[in-house]
Amino acid sequence: MAEHEWMNEVRALVGKEYGRVYAWDKINAPMIRQWCEVMGVDATRYTAEGAVIAPPAMLQVWCMEGPVANNYPPGSTTENPYEALKLLEAQGMASVVAVNSELTFARDVREGERLYYTTRLDSISPEKTTALGTGHFVTLVMAYFSEQPQGDEEVGQLLFRVFKFRPANPVKPAADKPAAIAAPKRPLPGISDDTRFFWDGARAGKLLIQRCKGCGELRHPPGPVCPSCHSFEWDTVEASGRGTVYSFVVMHYPEVPPFDHPNPIVLVELEEGTRLISQIVGIQPGEVRIGQAVQVEFNRFNDGELVLPQFRPVAAAAQGVAA
Repeated sequence: MAEHEWMNEVRALVGKEYGRVYAWDKINAPMIRQWCEVMGVDATRYTAEGAVIAPPAMLQVWCMEGPVANNYPPGSTTENPYEALKLLEAQGMASVVAVNSELTFARDVREGERLYYTTRLDSISPEKTTALGTGHFVTLVMAYFSEQPQGDEEVGQLLFRVFKFRPANPVKPAADKPAAIAAPKRPLPGISDDTRFFWDGARAGKLLIQRCKGCGELRHPPGPVCPSCHSFEWDTVEASGRGTVYSFVVMHYPEVPPFDHPNPIVLVELEEGTRLISQIVGIQPGEVRIGQAVQVEFNRFNDGELVLPQFRPVAAAAQGVAA
């Protein structure tokens, strides 16, 4: 496509209005308090005549999708207000840098109001050459409204401008095949004089639990002093490794290599009475149950550098022994 043809297609979008994007929640005090805590602002400043008002700079926050991209509430538009950017990307202008983000406010918004915004493609500049590269400045304007019985009311605007460009000095791929990236390793535990026995035991295939010499109480995680009798004297006992799932969680996010996800983590109550946290293996995350019988096994990671006690359901562990 000739340059003037695709550029005409891009410029034809200028002035286009895109549909509503709603807020998931109405203006509410808990969100205001949390935002103020993060920003280091005194939340009590936003109480007026018994009604909570939102800090003006929160305007954009109310209609954000959250941690999942494009997760907007029902009724929101399915149009893509960034379609002009996609057309520029198709012409090799894949790099982007934010230039302006300007908020203006018509009035305060108060607890209980529900907001939405619409987007207008305001302008696309002529081609510009900068130190970063050659491209176009694209300006979008989001108008924020409060739903009102007597008619929706505009409460503010966000002007957002980016520069879409072809890099002046693009990084060229290496002529030779790049070296394979090493798989990430599991982080090593912090080992102190109080915990060294536990990790030494794991390397020897033993699940060692700290025991107070004064009162005989078992404790985990290890520590320098007994929480019951305050004795500093202790030794260890080798646990059977048998126990039951006392509680558990299944971690979905964040997805941190090298761990598999979803990642089931269990709190195991050992036969000896103490509890410890570990991964459970040999089972689907959705099949973990409280009260499930488990057996410890010692698995090596990081080319044998790290040995971890992990737990497997007893039935699966028995099958492994039989095999």
